[in-house]
Amino acid sequence: MSDIGSGDGDLGGSKYNAAGSSMEGAAPQGQTEQELATKMLQIQSKRFYLDVKQNRRGRFIKVAEIGADGRRSQVYLALSTAAEFRDHLSTFSDYYASLGPPNPDNLPEDGKLKSEMMTKDNRRYYLDLKENARGRFLRVSQTITRGGPRSQIAIPAQGMIEFRDALTDLLEEFGTNDGGFKGDLPEERHMKVDNKNFYFDIGQNNRGVYMRISEVKSNFRTAITVPEKCWTRFRDIFNDYCEKMKKSSESPSSITADNNTIQQQQQQPQAK
Repeated sequence: MSDIGSGDGDLGGSKYNAAGSSMEGAAPQGQTEQELATKMLQIQSKRFYLDVKQNRRGRFIKVAEIGADGRRSQVYLALSTAAEFRDHLSTFSDYYASLGPPNPDNLPEDGKLKSEMMTKDNRRYYLDLKENARGRFLRVSQTITRGGPRSQIAIPAQGMIEFRDALTDLLEEFGTNDGGFKGDLPEERHMKVDNKNFYFDIGQNNRGVYMRISEVKSNFRTAITVPEKCWTRFRDIFNDYCEKMKKSSESPSSITADNNTIQQQQQQPQAK
């Protein structure tokens, strides 16, 4: 579920600076994203905001973590992914409850006590119950396949049940239907030109269906993302250029130049 939501530009708003405040209701004029509901949780020294949002392509939940030092991080969950995460929280909570008291002198080598993974379209979510000198916590990491930024939040283990219950309340109110395109997406396509490889990948997120076109060489990689709503225009521009290049190569001046070259070659005396 690549590129869910509208980015993290709204994290700096007053909502995240005043505990318990709400921004429910219609989006401001000129914005296409609407916030439907929000919940705030205070777990130890951290605040978590669970925002149900909607744009023209569907609904999703943005989870924002505000640390005691003001540091902010967030992950995005499709409603169906949030339901899966809710179920994992129950499993992790049961496992956490079965553990004995922490032993700072006998910590796991990599800090991990239990791990799970969730996938949604081109996104992966890694759930790791970890332990360090400060205690136990659930780290939720969100990554995008084929590169892209990695984001993560950390939920204190004692707060997993409270977090699960908050998610449950939101899912009971808004359901687990993500919205958006429901059909089967086309398969990946590949094309090689000289020393370059081009990959065409179709994906979907809460903004809609998109095409990622990646150009790959031995030591170079770049990509662009084209929303499905402008594929037709994108195609028309390509077709226009193709037609113009075709007409240019078949123009009378081009044909005349080619004929003149042939005639000159025919008129030249042959070497004896």
